[in-house]
Amino acid sequence: MHVSDILKAKGNKVATIRPDASIRSAAQRLKIEGVGALVVSEDGTSVVGILSERDISHGLAEHGGAVAEHTVSDLMTRGVIHCVAQDGIAQIAKVMTQRRIRHLPVMEGQTLIGIVSIGDVVRHRLDELELEANVLRDYATVRH
Repeated sequence: MHVSDILKAKGNKVATIRPDASIRSAAQRLKIEGVGALVVSEDGTSVVGILSERDISHGLAEHGGAVAEHTVSDLMTRGVIHCVAQDGIAQIAKVMTQRRIRHLPVMEGQTLIGIVSIGDVVRHRLDELELEANVLRDYATVRH
């Protein structure tokens, strides 16, 4: 199974935000979109960073309430680790676990084509395991 399989199931919609937006507006977008991270992009297709709930909570711990008026570029994670549609799900699960990353933008060249979360990966793997169990159960039933 590949990242492309996850994108086929969930779609390619990615919540993005400009780097000059305020943290207040980013927090509102996270709530409205119901996501844990926003890809930071000037144009909606390039990636300059990622802003997660974790980044905001770290900013709050460091700056207090004034963090709401900081910009996304002040808190975003730069040097974003990404994946491609052809990457295996087990491979990206390993990267996400080792690097403690919950969201991976999916790129095609320099263009953002989707995003996968650790929840997407776990959900897809559980579906895979359920299918395997059903196949084994059917096989065992036929053999008896």
